[in-house]
Amino acid sequence: MPNRIRNVLFLCTGNSARSVMAEALLNVLGAGRFRAFSAGSFPSGTVQPIAAELARSFGYREPLRSKSWDEFARPGAAPIDIVITVCDNAAGEVCPIWPGHPLTAHWGLPDPAAAVGSEAERRHVFESVAIMLRQRIDLLLALPLDKLDRLASQHELRAIGSTGTARGH
Repeated sequence: MPNRIRNVLFLCTGNSARSVMAEALLNVLGAGRFRAFSAGSFPSGTVQPIAAELARSFGYREPLRSKSWDEFARPGAAPIDIVITVCDNAAGEVCPIWPGHPLTAHWGLPDPAAAVGSEAERRHVFESVAIMLRQRIDLLLALPLDKLDRLASQHELRAIGSTGTARGH
């Protein structure tokens, strides 16, 4: 369906860093074309302070919160068009059945919340993950989803997951 806003759900186990930053980035960069959400299979209940700070630096002004993916599988929830897992744990979990059978992709990224070291070292890890997310979201925004069929869209979304990693190009 051309010229409609697509709802994208970013999933991670804890929903405290990667998925939250992806939600903020896509909502800022894809405004008018995409509406992003984030959730976790076992949400931590808090957003990592550095992730929240980076989200604000992207220009995201909405309140951020760690939430369960159950919110998006309930009747009356926003219909989800694309589900993207950003951590390897969430990719291996049994996800809820999403109404409408959304496109799915895995964009595995290191967990900045697990980073150890000084504040500067931890911040560097968060910033590196934010850069990788930005690269992948830029590629998502460049996809002509209105012109691709479902199979081609699925393929392109999954290919984005190897961008900016040691495995990718």
